[in-house]
Amino acid sequence: MKVTIIGAGAVGASCAEYIAIKNFASEVVVLDIKEGYAEGKAMDLMQTASLNGFDTKITGSTSDYSKTANSDVCVITSGIPRKPGMTREELIGINAGIVKTVSSSLLEHSPNTIIIVVSNPMDTMTYLVHKTTGIAKNRIIGMGGALDSARFKYRLAEALEAPISDVDGMVIGGHSDKGMIPLTRMATRNSVPVTEFLSKERLEKVATDTKVGGATLTGLLGTSAWYAPGAAVSSMVRAIACDLKKMFPCSALLEGEYGLNDISIGVPVILGKNGIEKIVKIDLTDAEKSKMQESAAAVKKTNELLEL
Repeated sequence: MKVTIIGAGAVGASCAEYIAIKNFASEVVVLDIKEGYAEGKAMDLMQTASLNGFDTKITGSTSDYSKTANSDVCVITSGIPRKPGMTREELIGINAGIVKTVSSSLLEHSPNTIIIVVSNPMDTMTYLVHKTTGIAKNRIIGMGGALDSARFKYRLAEALEAPISDVDGMVIGGHSDKGMIPLTRMATRNSVPVTEFLSKERLEKVATDTKVGGATLTGLLGTSAWYAPGAAVSSMVRAIACDLKKMFPCSALLEGEYGLNDISIGVPVILGKNGIEKIVKIDLTDAEKSKMQESAAAVKKTNELLEL
């Protein structure tokens, strides 16, 4: 199993580290446009191999996509964060250009690869890859829901004062503060609904804290988070590499599912060796359906800023 990660920044390096430590991939290639940066990150990570007990080979490359040839899975983390004075349109325009170039270059050398998109705005960038590459929709996956659900479970365990291994829960919808839909109704502690333990008001706070999880960390750190995004990506890559048929909420292209069409948005899927093996249909309440429609409308509005 060969995995390529585009972008050697904090998120990309974290992805490489967690994939290597889990020891299921034979090779991880990290590529960046900054001269020597990916090579340095790869060398630093390889010097942890004997200490962390992994045999995965990690190599770095400066813009040489030939090094990524025959990758089974490619992860796109590259892009820029929004800067002061920059409009949303400018951010999307810049990142769209980067993602289009990257995905095209990857497919030139790995035509059968599965692509995981991390770059923001994630649902829109995932949709862009669908529209510009023409590859099968099961091979293009947006990461957001896996990360959002991990943050949801963290907040649930905090509220329950329980071990996080006791807790299960899922977030669907768009990967944004307003678009996320934490499914508090379906969340459980060892199969018991969390509604048995937490008040409606406490669950509403859990949902709110989950939605602003990324913004909270940005405020504390002064930059975007990287440990949890890296862990989310590595779990998804492992599910594909090991054909685990594991369920994750991911940004998938919908064609009628959940009453939505021509949009990439977070829904539960089964991940295996073919990428998205199945989109899982769950019964939503009228209120949840309404939130999903609102979330989809916001994603589509952002998609309209793309120049396709």
